[in-house]
Amino acid sequence: MVTATATPSTDRSAAATRSVRHIVGVVISIVVGAFLAFDVVGKLTQPEAVIEGTAKLGFPIEQAYVMGTVLLICLVVYAIPRTAVLGALGITAYLGGAVTANMRVESPLISTTLFAVYFGVLMWIGLVLRRPELLKVVGLRR
Repeated sequence: MVTATATPSTDRSAAATRSVRHIVGVVISIVVGAFLAFDVVGKLTQPEAVIEGTAKLGFPIEQAYVMGTVLLICLVVYAIPRTAVLGALGITAYLGGAVTANMRVESPLISTTLFAVYFGVLMWIGLVLRRPELLKVVGLRR
């Protein structure tokens, strides 16, 4: 029986690859978090652009506070490493609502309606790069 032994150089290169992936995942997660924080601030402070956008989607302006609060809670949970997956699930649901709202008013599909899908995929890519063990949960890795 032949067994492979890891050499110090292969261990270092594997660790460096994991480290680079982790850093890229953290950077992606920070960008996603910053974008969502900007959205939260807009929904809670309600500048004119948010009021117009909320009305255009058919929501009463008071709903912006509720949406901002829900997103803020999800974002805080996402920012805590131990609960990041739970936060990502909440944000995914929030983004699903954004897709539905944009579909209802017949916004352009590729540029507007699916933006939340693209954004959600980016969020999950960042999370998986930070926590590769998530691939085991969905059966993409042993």
